Parts: sequence; C-alpha cells; structure tokens
Amino acid sequence: MTTLLPPPPSPPSPSPLLPLVRLRLTPPQGGPHRIDGAWWPRTNELVAELPVLLRALPHSWSRIIHVTVNGALWSDFPGRMLIANHVLHLHRATGLHAPATVCLLAPGRGRWDLVVVPPGTDEAEAMRLMATATTCTE
Repeated sequence: MTTLLPPPPSPPSPSPLLPLVRLRLTPPQGGPHRIDGAWWPRTNELVAELPVLLRALPHSWSRIIHVTVNGALWSDFPGRMLIANHVLHLHRATGLHAPATVCLLAPGRGRWDLVVVPPGTDEAEAMRLMATATTCTE
C-alpha cells in the first residue's frame, strides 16, 4: 500500500528588502558642525529617496518636519509629502549658487546639513567626497 504524504511546507517568502541608504555622518565632537554628514542617493527622485534617508537617520535627530534641497539636483517634487503619517514640507533652494546639500529641520530641536553626492557619481569619487565631507569640520 502506498501512502501519499502532503508536500513539505514551502519556505517562507523573503520579506522585501529595503534599499540601503548610502549615508555617512560626521563623528560627534562636542560642538555644532557646518556639515553633519554626506548622502549619496541612488536616483534624482526625491520622493523615492527621502523616505529611505529619513528611516536611516539616528533617532536622536528628532522628527524632521522641513527639508530644503538644491533644486538643480532633483526632478520635480511636491511641496509636501506624507512619510510615516507625518507631513514633511519640501523646499527648493533656487539660488544659482545653492550648495549641493540637503537641510533637515526639526523646529525647536535642531538642524542638520548633509552634502549630497549626485546619484550618477562614480563609486570611488563618491566615497572620496563622502569621506571629505565628514572629516572637514569648522
């Protein structure tokens, strides 16, 4: 007599992987920094990249409410977006000499400025830029 056994259970499906953020923060040195770190986004789509960045920030940085970016680096984006059930206000720096940075504000809590390495930058150059940005303090 042949007994048919049910097939073995299939392994659980892997959870979707979150994109890794390419972020390097300036080591704490007991005082404010002009630059708090460097960020190398994968694309120029701020709406896609910003949630990944915000999830990777230290919890001590408080909830970011306002973000100001260099308008030349990013494709179109809305004036605000909803991230983790909180409204985030986006501002575009329009000056010709606006630096390639992102300014993160938590009103009453702090301000953090990150150098933005353009998405299409060669990896070796991006690593050099990120290291330079996070070791030069004023």
